[in-house]
Amino acid sequence: MSSIENLSHPTLVGATPLLALFLGNQVCAGFPSPADDLGAQRIDLVQVLVTHPQATYFLRARGHSMIDAGIFDNDILVVDRAVKARHNHVVVAIVDGDLTVKYFYQRGGRTKLKAANPTFPDIVPKEGQTIEVWGVVTSSIKQFVT
Repeated sequence: MSSIENLSHPTLVGATPLLALFLGNQVCAGFPSPADDLGAQRIDLVQVLVTHPQATYFLRARGHSMIDAGIFDNDILVVDRAVKARHNHVVVAIVDGDLTVKYFYQRGGRTKLKAANPTFPDIVPKEGQTIEVWGVVTSSIKQFVT
C-alpha cells in the first residue's frame, strides 16, 4: 500500500432501493426525553443519501488521515461524481494513480489536499504532477456492530 490511503473499488449505486425502517421520532444525545409512540415507516436510503444515482458510488475508507472529519477506517463513503468540488469539500482524488480522501483546498491559485489528522502532511502537487478530483463525499456511513 502506498503512503496515500487507498479506498476499495467503487460500487455504483443502482436503481435498487436500500430500504430501512425509519422511526419518525428524534433521539436525544443528552438527557432522555419522555418516550413518544414510536411511529415507523419505511424509507429508501438511496433516496435520502443520493442526489445523482447514475453518478454516485460507495467506497470503503481505509486509514486514519480523515479522523478529525469524522471519517474512520472502514467507513462507507457516498461519493457523488456530479458535484463540482469547491474549497473545503471532502473529496476523493486521484494522486499518482491512487485514490485518496482529503479536504480539497483551492485558494489564490493554489490547490492541495489536506488531511483531517495533524500527523498526515498535505498533498501538494509537485512539478508536472496533477491532482484529479474523482468525486465529492456527500455522506459517510459508520458501522458500530458487525
